[in-house]
Amino acid sequence: QVQLVESGGGLVLAGGSLRLACAASGRTANSYTRGWFRQAPGKEREFVAVVSWSGSSADYADSVKGRFTISRDNAKNTVYLQMNSLKPEDTAVYVCAAAPWRRDGVPLPKDRQEYGYWGQGTQVTVSS
Repeated sequence: QVQLVESGGGLVLAGGSLRLACAASGRTANSYTRGWFRQAPGKEREFVAVVSWSGSSADYADSVKGRFTISRDNAKNTVYLQMNSLKPEDTAVYVCAAAPWRRDGVPLPKDRQEYGYWGQGTQVTVSS
């Protein structure tokens, strides 16, 4: 069992930055692949970024490549999402998630159905 709690959301001007954090609890929390998704009003939840259990590999949605960076600190059981050059279309509730362990070198999960644990989400609003 893994519990996930997000923090760091807020209101920011276009072009600004925010860093989200997702703290995990649970005996095996550090063994999970960890991802970020987002959901805007009236839209389906979409994949944003994912990082492997070791932090050695990551993948991103095309819409955020070059602007967002996902990382993890297993000593703190926490995953981060650094968001730079934010745009109004990045406005959404950002939700972190955990998927079962995968060995390094295999493709990372981008489908929300592959994730079994979810946080409550944190609101990010980007004004123009």
